[in-house]
Amino acid sequence: MTENTQQQNPAPTTELPTQYAPAEVEGALYERWVDRGYFTADANSEKEPYTIVIPPPNVTGALHLGHAFQVTLMDALTRRKRMQGYETLWLPGMDHAGIATQNKVEQQLAEEGKSRQDLGREAFTDRVWQWKDEYGGRILDQLRRLGAGLDWSRERFTMDEGLSKAVQTIFKNLYDDGLIYRAERIINWCPRCLTAISDIEVDYQDDDGELVSLKYGEGDETVVVATTRVETMLGDTAVAVHPDDERYAHLIGKRIKLPLTDRTIPVVADTHVDPEFGTGAVKVTPAHDPNDFAIGQRHDLESMTIMDERGVITVHGPFQGLDRFEARSAIVAALREQGRVVAEKRPYVHSVGHCSRCKTTVEPRLSLQWWVKVDTLAQAAGDAVRDGRVALHPKDMEKRYFDWVDNLNDWCISRQLWWGHRIPVWYGPNGEVVCVGPDDPIPGTEAEGWTQDEDVLDTWFSSGLWPFSTLGWPEKTPDLEKFYSTDVLVTGHDIIFFWVVRMMMFGLYAMEDQVPFKTVALTGLVRDEFGKKMSKSNPNAVDPLDWMDAYGSDAVRFTLATGANPGADVPIGEDWVKASRNFANKIWNATRFALMNGATVEGPLPAPEAMTATDRWILSRLNKTVAEVDAFYDDFQFAKLSDALYHFAWDEVFDWYVELSKTTFFEGGEQAKVSGRVLGEVLDVTLRLLHPIVPFVTETLWTTLTGGETLVIAEWPKDSGFRDAAAESEIETLQQVITEVRRFRADQGLQPGQRVPARLVLDGTALAPHEAAIRQLLRLQPEGDAFSATATLPVGGAQVALDLSGTIDVAAERKRLAKDLATAEKEKAQATGKLGNEGFLAKAPDAVVDKIRGRLAKADEDIARIQQQLERLPQA
Repeated sequence: MTENTQQQNPAPTTELPTQYAPAEVEGALYERWVDRGYFTADANSEKEPYTIVIPPPNVTGALHLGHAFQVTLMDALTRRKRMQGYETLWLPGMDHAGIATQNKVEQQLAEEGKSRQDLGREAFTDRVWQWKDEYGGRILDQLRRLGAGLDWSRERFTMDEGLSKAVQTIFKNLYDDGLIYRAERIINWCPRCLTAISDIEVDYQDDDGELVSLKYGEGDETVVVATTRVETMLGDTAVAVHPDDERYAHLIGKRIKLPLTDRTIPVVADTHVDPEFGTGAVKVTPAHDPNDFAIGQRHDLESMTIMDERGVITVHGPFQGLDRFEARSAIVAALREQGRVVAEKRPYVHSVGHCSRCKTTVEPRLSLQWWVKVDTLAQAAGDAVRDGRVALHPKDMEKRYFDWVDNLNDWCISRQLWWGHRIPVWYGPNGEVVCVGPDDPIPGTEAEGWTQDEDVLDTWFSSGLWPFSTLGWPEKTPDLEKFYSTDVLVTGHDIIFFWVVRMMMFGLYAMEDQVPFKTVALTGLVRDEFGKKMSKSNPNAVDPLDWMDAYGSDAVRFTLATGANPGADVPIGEDWVKASRNFANKIWNATRFALMNGATVEGPLPAPEAMTATDRWILSRLNKTVAEVDAFYDDFQFAKLSDALYHFAWDEVFDWYVELSKTTFFEGGEQAKVSGRVLGEVLDVTLRLLHPIVPFVTETLWTTLTGGETLVIAEWPKDSGFRDAAAESEIETLQQVITEVRRFRADQGLQPGQRVPARLVLDGTALAPHEAAIRQLLRLQPEGDAFSATATLPVGGAQVALDLSGTIDVAAERKRLAKDLATAEKEKAQATGKLGNEGFLAKAPDAVVDKIRGRLAKADEDIARIQQQLERLPQA
């Protein structure tokens, strides 16, 4: 009763191994999919396109759970769209990862006793390419292991020839439009990586430092300033105070002595200074602090760089040659000796920036760098979300997006590395500056005095072009024409600023206001089962390949999907993967049982009138599930759709429907054939619905059931609209009866397989046709001549009378229940006493009080349950 036009192979089989062995299935199946071209998109197709570009993993990377999580979601989206008939392109590739890759090769060289300087730039770059060919890209092989349906014929790399041309083209265009410029500004400098890094590549954390108050000047012309970076006082070129601060009015415009130097510095008035904070006076070091740099610009102050690229002091004097942190201690000691230290606070906890890659403390540094002027680009990126051309999901992420994009500073794009896209600017012997496009000639030779800029571009510059450069831009390719704009970007909420905003800016600029993607589906981070962040330095880090080896790729995928609530972090533990493995086994075993008992997809579905109520119920529930799953997919609710599929498949199909139909199958005849066709239909559709999440086990089962070629290009199920409210009500009542009697049996201590005489009074109810199923599922045997009802359960309009005489020791059971009742009543008394004690309630934390209230509620439930069990026991 679902719409299903997929033509079946006429030779399905009923043969399945007794157990599902993922390792024997997954690799061969995946290679079959790839070899047959199922994942290869056709730019000349007339089908409606659906495009996702994979967030390119670093060439240095290995698969971790975060990758596996997002890849699972993207694979589910593209598999479903492919089944729905879209021309689906999921494009793979890797990022050259400038700093990370260069570090890898430099470490390799260090083991050989060499440095990159020993090789020279060209030879070093060749060495990195060799490393990339030998070691890079293993993550792509790992994605195959996960089952990712990527179009490998279109694999890209951010430094391949086509993408390099795109980078040079957009740099030239932005430069010509005045949106790229070179200027001396304060940047974040990593003394370990020896390069500038952007604001969003700085991780801030609270560190134990020191706050030292220093006295500048002499006599009546002194000022006290406080700093956490004492060493920077060697580069101070002013002290700033607020113009309305009367305490310092007599000093504004004067010069005061800078300790430990032979210099004097001016006192300037600047509204940036908060007179209420500290002493109301601040030291100004324009070359080593962004706020100080701004003050220096306003007052035309000198900028003195006092340390080199490795954080070593370069100022002539006793501190020259010291590391910045060594200098800090030495300078404090020298100032203390001169009586210049007014106060010291240790530890002083404050926020300190660290390089996101190597964790080194970042040093603000004045440096000549290349910048992107972002004001108009950022405005366009914000407007595209505001006017609805791009949707952020979940919607509450929009505030974070706007907070960032509306306050974006110009972007420093130059990096002092050798691996990456070299800045396409040449400098001539007479001060000429020429930006060179990909088709432009180089303006001159080195012998003629021409040199290329030494820096390379920030890695995020090239990855910002990813949605359109991978499709062939700047050329007007068939791929670009067919598959741009892309449909969905699936990525973590933690890189909205790193990547999403930059793709928006560049996409709208390069593609003439065409958005790079229509929807951004933001995910959370994968954490351990206790909600802690996974890290290589912690014992909670997990290699997903280990779980795939142990439980199969489907189990890992399903576990990740079940935790995927939009924008929320995803907890995951091995026990949950085991549960998903059990689900795969359940699917396997239930399908195997069905095949052995006549389940088939051959021929049309019988008319509803020929079906049992159980058949009509499961088909009604099936169509509701199809509609529900479609709605969840459209809303990126992967956790909800996985939960819906799990409970429908496990509870309704494999438990209730299969169990309720066993009697029909055992009796055989025409009705068994009808139910066999219904069961075949239900399995067919259920396996299709499950396939995007768990592709391997479903492919194996579906091709066995149907004889079809593959689920990858099978038709996605559609809700036919078939509903049978009467059948659903009838089966719900049946389930209620079975559940209630099972609960009673368990309460009486009966074993699950223990048979009990029973009289079923079903007259006047819809349950009469189900008597055989009720007796079979509840292990109820017919009443005999000596039948004497010891308990009667009225449920669902029916009555189930049971004769428990001889099946349990009533006296012993009463004694056990009386003991349990006394325990529950004692627990209730204790909890009631505490909650009635005003003194306790006044002092106890809310969490403790809530826990005791929970104990009281539990005790009340236990008392009611035990009393009911006692009432139902036969008289001794």
